[in-house]
Amino acid sequence: MQAWDQALYGEKGFYRQAAGPAGHFSTAAQGVPQIGEQLARGLLTLMDREGLDTFVDMGCGRGELLEQVHRLAPQIRCIGVDIVSRPALSKPVGWLQSPGGERLPDELAALTGTLVFANEWLDVVPCPIAEIDASGELREVLVDASTGEEQLGDPVCGADRQWCQRFWPVDHCVPGGRVEIGQPRDSAWDNLVSRLGSGLAIAVDYGHTIGSRPGPGTLTGFRQGRQVMPVPDGSCDLTAHVAMDSLTHDELVDQRTALRQVGVSGRIPPNDLARTNPAAYLQGLGAASAAAALTTRGGLGDFLWAFTRAR
Repeated sequence: MQAWDQALYGEKGFYRQAAGPAGHFSTAAQGVPQIGEQLARGLLTLMDREGLDTFVDMGCGRGELLEQVHRLAPQIRCIGVDIVSRPALSKPVGWLQSPGGERLPDELAALTGTLVFANEWLDVVPCPIAEIDASGELREVLVDASTGEEQLGDPVCGADRQWCQRFWPVDHCVPGGRVEIGQPRDSAWDNLVSRLGSGLAIAVDYGHTIGSRPGPGTLTGFRQGRQVMPVPDGSCDLTAHVAMDSLTHDELVDQRTALRQVGVSGRIPPNDLARTNPAAYLQGLGAASAAAALTTRGGLGDFLWAFTRAR
């Protein structure tokens, strides 16, 4: 876990590189601008329904989604949170520099009337990895930070053990089966939600629930758009799917459901529009294509959204 944290957020960590996350992989918020615009439009519809006037993008890369929200609704107060210093953004867009991982800036507090959006944040909050040994014992996996070579350490105990017993039972696991212990992510999420005086927090991520935990685990690496071995040397992104149902939440749905509820449907414009207003028809096709990318099965549409209201 410590090696993972240093590889991403240390002095020479992956997320401190000038290229930023978008230089290595594409997310709904970072990548194709049309997709980010559709996501922004959906979030703004949600904010309007909820009567919210502040948008906080947690782990926002270089602020790509923030710019989309600001462009579409300049009256909305926008704040980005990420590990790097403020990038070149529109002047009204605010910025808080984070220590990285589960750690939050002190200034991120007393948020009112706010939508906090954590898109693919928790999957890069480091968590302990454990494996069932030959005798059936669950042991923490230790890793050499320079080579990626692994060995099994001490048995999992304490709060991590309790989390496994509740959220990732290992009785059915065979030797070699892995558990990605989500207790640090749950704590990080609770800490973030605690900064919210009024409003709504949404965690969006690659995820699973207790009925579909991945036996081999999901820890992997990405570099320049390619999946690579997860060596914690700072040269690649390190990510593992999130046990979304262990997060404090009021509602848990897949992305296609969440976005269709706010009008992001991928519906193709009527053919007659191509004759009466070709420009609008082409614009509508582009929007439909972007919306389809966000909601497609087997892709981004399978992401899970955990909605949590201010406590």
